[in-house]
Amino acid sequence: KALIHEGYTMPTPIQEQSIPIILQKRDLLGCAQTGTGKTAAFAIPLLQLMHEQQQQQPAQRFRPIKTLILTPTRELAIQIDESFRAYGRYLNLNHLVIFGGVSQVNQVNTLRRGVDILVATPGRLLDLMQQNYVSLRDISFFVLDEADRMLDMGFVHDVKKIIAKLPAKRQTLFFSATMP
Repeated sequence: KALIHEGYTMPTPIQEQSIPIILQKRDLLGCAQTGTGKTAAFAIPLLQLMHEQQQQQPAQRFRPIKTLILTPTRELAIQIDESFRAYGRYLNLNHLVIFGGVSQVNQVNTLRRGVDILVATPGRLLDLMQQNYVSLRDISFFVLDEADRMLDMGFVHDVKKIIAKLPAKRQTLFFSATMP
């Protein structure tokens, strides 16, 4: 219903190739140029998997973070969050985008209420983890978007710290537009 609302009719090549693999709960490295629908390639199947997971579990009072999308810039984080909002508009899934350079008060208040999907830049995520506002122990799905760019920007140590806190059993997706 949300895809119809967004005007989607045919998948792009990256979506056509990625979505079945993600729905099989397999790890994936996806490379495609900017503007080819990479965000939809991971957001759509993750929303479906999370919705199915939610239907199989009893309702929880506090909702732990199940999906983490790590991205290098606030602009990209905001775009990804907007995509999850659009594609998940008819689902009962909460999402939040966090990044530095702004007050953390609203971000922390939303985290306290419970978030299913967290889109984050590495610095703010680590900061909130160190303050014990974010726990990654319940992550089922981890997406590293623009993975190569994030490493080029000097986030390699931050990314390693974050990955070390993730559960060993999870689905991991790497996406990039520029990976050689």
